[in-house]
Amino acid sequence: MASGEKIYVAVIGAGGVGSVFLSLFTKLATRYPQLNLILVSRSTKCLFSNSFTHPLSLSNWSANLSASSQPVLAPPEIITYLSTAPGQCILIDNTSSQSIAETYPAFLRAGISIITPNKKAFSGSYDLWTDIFSAAYDSAKNPTGGLIYHESSVGAGLPVICTLKDLVETGDTVRRIEGVFSGTLSFLFNTFAPLTSADSKSTKKWSTEVRKAQQMGYTEPDPRDDLNGLDVARKLVILARLVGLLVRGGPSSFPVQSLIPSALENVSSGEQFLARLGEFDDEMDRVRSDAEREGKVVRYVGSIDVGSGEMKVGLERLDKSDPIAGLGGSDNIISFWTERYGDRPLIVQGAG
Repeated sequence: MASGEKIYVAVIGAGGVGSVFLSLFTKLATRYPQLNLILVSRSTKCLFSNSFTHPLSLSNWSANLSASSQPVLAPPEIITYLSTAPGQCILIDNTSSQSIAETYPAFLRAGISIITPNKKAFSGSYDLWTDIFSAAYDSAKNPTGGLIYHESSVGAGLPVICTLKDLVETGDTVRRIEGVFSGTLSFLFNTFAPLTSADSKSTKKWSTEVRKAQQMGYTEPDPRDDLNGLDVARKLVILARLVGLLVRGGPSSFPVQSLIPSALENVSSGEQFLARLGEFDDEMDRVRSDAEREGKVVRYVGSIDVGSGEMKVGLERLDKSDPIAGLGGSDNIISFWTERYGDRPLIVQGAG
């Protein structure tokens, strides 16, 4: 980052994820004072600088946003606004909005770079995937496009995407990708079906562990958003596309095992779901005991066989010596089997 060149930053999404990001951004801006926050927006509020020479205050952005009477700008209006800035602009999209994801190509064609954890931009329509990367910067084909970074769309803060890109771009051949891609489901199975023999004799109930995970903030307010497996499936789509697989149908194009009992799929709320989940504890008890009888543990795993193009997400019985079986807490683990790494995969592991 050039020391004197001002960078203008717009942030969409200032809730839980966005607030944490802005806290980190405030610290980063003390190291790089050329970073200027000029817009913060959430669904019903917007705050933007009327003059690029006077960026928004980082110390009280939240209070100022809550008090703001400025109009909420739609993505095309944000593009117009940022296009008048006297320097490079970055859009930070902290949302999971499909509609905002669909505007990425327009931002990029305007020379506005994007940083986002929004999985929907990269795991849904294959046409959107190609439009995004066609509009992004390319030194030969598109030197005026914006840059696109979505590292945190898989593995949160873990270096998963950059590791995979480095393998591919340095000529390695990726053969298989496998792992636990959900911190929520990692936590649930590490507590419900722990590795150690002493703990595995416990009588922990699945419904109790799901409610506990929700109370600790590991799940979405409605745990079905985690238990349906679609979040894991979206991450697999992103990695598969990065290694060159044409996953045109997104998460619906391969088997994804839902952990939601069919009778509870359509209950009206997350609280009603939790209130009735105990009715189905016997099913998960059998899943755990079946694995224990084989001397194994059960985990929720996603895998990509690059050669065959086969992808799947669901429960797997694993030997206790398997690295996945030994996870703790909410750790993710992603293993890359490649030509270069042979039979011992390159492993990225940590809190997800």
